[in-house]
Amino acid sequence: MRDGGTGPTLTVVLAIGILVACGVTLLLERSLTRILLGVIMLGNGVNLLILLSGRPGAPPVVGTAPTDEMSGALAQALVLTAIVITFGFTAFLLAVSYRSWYLTGDDEVPDDLEDRQVRRRAERDELGPADLGGEGPNSDPEQVDPEPPRRPPEPDGER
Repeated sequence: MRDGGTGPTLTVVLAIGILVACGVTLLLERSLTRILLGVIMLGNGVNLLILLSGRPGAPPVVGTAPTDEMSGALAQALVLTAIVITFGFTAFLLAVSYRSWYLTGDDEVPDDLEDRQVRRRAERDELGPADLGGEGPNSDPEQVDPEPPRRPPEPDGER
């Protein structure tokens, strides 16, 4: 990855930039398949970036080379951890995407009803009141937890 130990090559830096840019672009799409591909591309770009930050040299195995000529093991450990995390997140997104496709026939994330209302109100340049229900902040029955039921006090003589 490095040419004579002077620094990263332009090709690797461009590959990292393209992977990260394409990954972020795909993450902003509505289709879960494209979001999944964006996560994979972004993960690979970040892994290359972390790997590039390490010191070049011989494999970090004791006894194979002098210690000052070994590559940095921290960057390799971070990349290995990032690969595992990306794999788990990819498996989760695959399951969500498959479930969405199985239930609805496509994997596009639909707009929420609240999102549509906010968009319509923004197009008309309207501002709504702070509390649409009219009740105060602590008197909304959907937002306040009810008191737990209490047992009636026991008479003193029945213990």
